[in-house]
Amino acid sequence: MEIEREYQKSLDFIYSFIDLSITRNLRYSPEKFNLSRMVKLMALLGDPQLNYDVIHVAGTKGKGSICAMAASIMKEAGYKVGFYSSPHMIDFRERIKINNYDIPKKILTYYVTKLRPIINSVEKTSTFEIITAIAFKYFADQQVDIALIEVGMGGRLDATNVVKPIVSVISPVSHDHMKILGNTIAKIAEEKAGIIKKSVPVILSPQKKSAKVAIERIADSKGSLIIDTSEKYRYKQIKYSLLKQSFMIIKRKSNSLVSNSTVCEIPLLGDHQINNAITAYACIVQLRKIGYEVSENALANGFSKVEWPGRFEVICQKPLVIVDGAHNKDSFRKLRDTIKKYLGIRKVTLIFGASEDKEVRSMLQIIRPYIDHFIFTKSEHPRALGISELEKFALNLDLKNYSTRKIDTITPLILRQSKQDQVFLASGSIFIAGAIKQLLAKREK
Repeated sequence: MEIEREYQKSLDFIYSFIDLSITRNLRYSPEKFNLSRMVKLMALLGDPQLNYDVIHVAGTKGKGSICAMAASIMKEAGYKVGFYSSPHMIDFRERIKINNYDIPKKILTYYVTKLRPIINSVEKTSTFEIITAIAFKYFADQQVDIALIEVGMGGRLDATNVVKPIVSVISPVSHDHMKILGNTIAKIAEEKAGIIKKSVPVILSPQKKSAKVAIERIADSKGSLIIDTSEKYRYKQIKYSLLKQSFMIIKRKSNSLVSNSTVCEIPLLGDHQINNAITAYACIVQLRKIGYEVSENALANGFSKVEWPGRFEVICQKPLVIVDGAHNKDSFRKLRDTIKKYLGIRKVTLIFGASEDKEVRSMLQIIRPYIDHFIFTKSEHPRALGISELEKFALNLDLKNYSTRKIDTITPLILRQSKQDQVFLASGSIFIAGAIKQLLAKREK
């Protein structure tokens, strides 16, 4: 089909530029991370990112979930909502959404054609900068009321940091991209806090002490109010299953569970998702203060209808198959806790692959007590760690394992499984999770 051919040509054009997400041995350097290119590019487009309200979300983990929940709530409240995230799990168009609909192939192709001369006029533009520019222009042309913008990497020099948000959010900060952002939590937090703008309120997810101190110092220097969700709210879980969980958000410094509480239900699993939901809730509270009308009904419906795939997502019941995008030490601790809570005594086979810049040994050590068997594989991503390296980790850690360079050979193994207590869990990177989900979906058609 003509549309498919043109769409693929558009993707080829986008990926023909410097793609920092696949660059090996990446280091922070002015020529690679420099907002001046993005500032120039957006100016040539008429600064479309200034035409709508923005909630700007940085952090190491949870920022996508926070954006997805807040976007779902605002959609239910009747607003036209843009949502920009990265990376995608299966389809490139997942990165750019309005009211939870991916940008159509025809429209993406239109923007690539229209913006090509402008993009070519800015030297050393990166793939991420181009995608970000397309998203910002698309949201402006479609006249969204508000956009949830997820930072790609870091914050201070991220391409998204040309927005002027009405609310800034920083999700939990942990070790990741240390070669780029710094070796300590404090240094990483400083980079994330680079999104904070003068006098713009900052909503803070629960943080390690060193991260919190660093963020508070930068917020104070900008005269920005910090809304610390760990100090302002607590929660009480009501019930949970492999389909959903419900909980009560309670305002601290109150003995009442009725007049100062909100009951929520989300289809995202794990205690960390409750903390993400509380951060999204704090965003809505702040939006209400500045004039957005969001009813309790819209709040409840938005939480219950949120779609954010690849987060401890059950994709098959018989056999039970779960995919999760955990890809660093902190997220593997959360994955470990979720396995313990939701899977109990079931035998778990972990389908694992990771990027070469991750702390793979630590990730495997964290998860090994809850895994019966490992299947090591490799995604198609250029930065994926090779099978031979994974096998070395398995040997050193004495892990029961099987390895395959061809990820599509794993699905027949899964589908032949009939034991009731067996669970297959694909994790280590969003690309492994996405590949298994896509392969199983093809098998079921």
